[in-house]
Amino acid sequence: MKFVQIIDFETERIAEMRELVEQAAQGAASRTGGPTHRLVLQDRSTPGRYLVLMEFESHEDAVRNSNDPETSRLAEQLAALCTRPPSFTDCDVRETTELK
Repeated sequence: MKFVQIIDFETERIAEMRELVEQAAQGAASRTGGPTHRLVLQDRSTPGRYLVLMEFESHEDAVRNSNDPETSRLAEQLAALCTRPPSFTDCDVRETTELK
């Protein structure tokens, strides 16, 4: 079953965060079991608030990714750029539908 983790955070340094994520993605390209999709959303009513949806093939893949030292290092670097600690919501994907 597919798995999605939603990360809710606030920052005034999104460009720096994006750069760190891009660098990490290049290094992780050869690893197996990482995220399959990433969707970044910006809250229109709360400037500086973002939601990131990270999709994985399974919860087990997400746990392996989370336990990877590179992921932990990136998470620490990103958290340091936040104006409040990020919050995480773990979800099993029950249904997905293409509408167009």
